[in-house]
Amino acid sequence: MKSTDRSRALRSTLLAASCAMALLAGCSSTDSDPAPSPASEQAASSNEVTIAVTPTTTTVVDPGSEPRRVLTFDTADADEQNIDLTTTSTVQQQINSGAAQDFSSPEPTLPLSASTSDAGAEPSERPQNAVPDEDASTGATRSIALTIGAATSPDEGLTDALSASDGSTARLATTDSGAITALHITPAEAALDTARAAIERSFNAAVYRSVNFPDTEVGVGAVWTIDQQVLSGITLDQRTTVTLRELDGDRATLDVAITQTPESNVWNLPDDSGTLNIASYTYTGSGTLEIDLAQPLPVGGSITAGGEQMYTDPDSTTVLRQTVGDSITWGAR
Repeated sequence: MKSTDRSRALRSTLLAASCAMALLAGCSSTDSDPAPSPASEQAASSNEVTIAVTPTTTTVVDPGSEPRRVLTFDTADADEQNIDLTTTSTVQQQINSGAAQDFSSPEPTLPLSASTSDAGAEPSERPQNAVPDEDASTGATRSIALTIGAATSPDEGLTDALSASDGSTARLATTDSGAITALHITPAEAALDTARAAIERSFNAAVYRSVNFPDTEVGVGAVWTIDQQVLSGITLDQRTTVTLRELDGDRATLDVAITQTPESNVWNLPDDSGTLNIASYTYTGSGTLEIDLAQPLPVGGSITAGGEQMYTDPDSTTVLRQTVGDSITWGAR
């Protein structure tokens, strides 16, 4: 195939595949039925979508100062938590010397009502169906039930689409340390595809911008790392470095730093469309989270991340450049 033909063939593939290159990024699209996330699976018996969550490895770098204790969630007696989740996602893409194209997604704010069921120390103490068997098999000991209220966006079109999603639900399976092991989303029956995609992106952000605590004692000043693979078109190794800045009873203030690096220097394009070499890849982020161990979700804070990537076609002169960014904010209401 000639170089110019190869470039043209790659363009359509790249336009579709570019969405997957940023963890929290999703393309704006005029399609009425966008493709589901590659990590999502539609349940056969309902409209519930299960999104795979990769496991985490937590390593203590510095245990911090005395006094120290094991920090675990205890939400059995918590009242329903009400909090807003706002996410942003930007993707700018340029192929060769062509005009830059914007694949950013509108910013949604999801009002969430959260409650939990803990597994309990003894089977007799466990609420019926508190942790479904499918989640218990992932090591989960808690189930966080989420209900989405009247979601909004600065984009009027997305706000209109989200209006039919009021009452959609989700479920997070977690461990006592806060590690999320499974995500399930059940859209309202009338939910539109554009709204479903926006909600899925937001919850995906919540999962991969979450933190968990070590299973050993830590004190103020403690530092630990959380390693996790992110499957988003290419396999990315994500490291989250957490510093326990303050601890007041069950309230923890955490400083968070994020880096992502590709596991390989080759991107295998979707649908056997070939490969691109990863010429350069940068992606970093930072922020602060406020965690209350008696509440199921963060009670405040935000994390912002972004970077630039360049990909080259081994069989032509095609060069793809991307600038990506994302943020997640938790705000009490």
